[in-house]
Amino acid sequence: MQEAVNPTPSFSSSYASAAVQQVSIALDERSYAIAIGTGLLDEPAFYADLPAAASALIVSNTTVAPLYAQRLHAVLQQRYANVHLVTLPDGEEYKTWETLNLIFDALLGHGCDRKTVLFALGGGVVGDMTGFAAASYMRGVPFVQVPTTLLAQVDSSVGGKTAINHPLGKNMIGAFYQPRLVLCDLATLNTLPVRELSAGLAEVIKYGPIADMAFLDWLEAHIDALLARDVEALAHAVRRSCEIKAWVVGQDERESGLRAILNFGHTFGHAIEAGMGYGAWLHGEAVGAGMVMAAELSCRLGLVDTAFVARLTALVQRAGLPVRGPVLDAADNAGRYLELMRVDKKAEGGEIRFVLIDGPGQAVMRAAPDALVREVIDACCA
Repeated sequence: MQEAVNPTPSFSSSYASAAVQQVSIALDERSYAIAIGTGLLDEPAFYADLPAAASALIVSNTTVAPLYAQRLHAVLQQRYANVHLVTLPDGEEYKTWETLNLIFDALLGHGCDRKTVLFALGGGVVGDMTGFAAASYMRGVPFVQVPTTLLAQVDSSVGGKTAINHPLGKNMIGAFYQPRLVLCDLATLNTLPVRELSAGLAEVIKYGPIADMAFLDWLEAHIDALLARDVEALAHAVRRSCEIKAWVVGQDERESGLRAILNFGHTFGHAIEAGMGYGAWLHGEAVGAGMVMAAELSCRLGLVDTAFVARLTALVQRAGLPVRGPVLDAADNAGRYLELMRVDKKAEGGEIRFVLIDGPGQAVMRAAPDALVREVIDACCA
């Protein structure tokens, strides 16, 4: 059974200035804004409409907290009487129950009530765990995303997916829970390591093939500017990515159909992360190789031509990302990939469902014969 979708929204793809911009997530009473610009972190006006409370808890990690926690703490003290900080270990390998409990320990230890506002200051791991903690603590407290990585600004901080990992699968335990605000301060990307910047570009690139080929054209023309951290290029890339994701999430908040297209490259990518051990490959690195594999599978199913695969592969490579998957099992590499992909959240009844490209700018969800998937894995792995 094939489910085809065309998610192209009617947004302008013009090159935007680096002034403060806003993208809205339209979810009725759960609607919220994504603010994008430089210097937002220290600006009290962006926090003015958040829920009133006696306490706030900043959740960060050992890498980001020394850089930005004091600044966020200072601006929040103007609104909340008690501002606390919990610092988590940094890395995908710490996206676990044990680390999640550090947030609950802090909330309970400080006597935080159900009006306490949580602030996720960091990348995707911090955002996912803070959101899951907010969804769970006292059955739900408000939280705010303050993403400091490109990947989090264009993807994981937007849309309300929260989760932790399990040894058998990535993001398998979590909840849909929307933030009250997403604050994307582009200046925080200046301290992002080069490898993390490239990893974030994977989540930017995916929006072209699934929804907006004009954006893919723009990325090909501006990939060097993005790698050089040109602020206007970054502002446009973040805004356009958020526009597309906002449109998709507004149609399908809980991923019952359309929203699954945002996982282009992720079925292969999640298998890479789980198979290599969380943290060995960055999420964006795994998605980069995964997009090439998904494009190759699309080609072998007759959905796109070899020129499209070559074009996408070249862009992924220019972004500094791997274009070949790792070998997870020397004896039966394809078998190991298939085993891990069968526990992917999009699998149904043990049947793996892939996000494929059904012609440039359109995505499709469908299964593929194991034999063909094996051919792709064998062709696309180092």
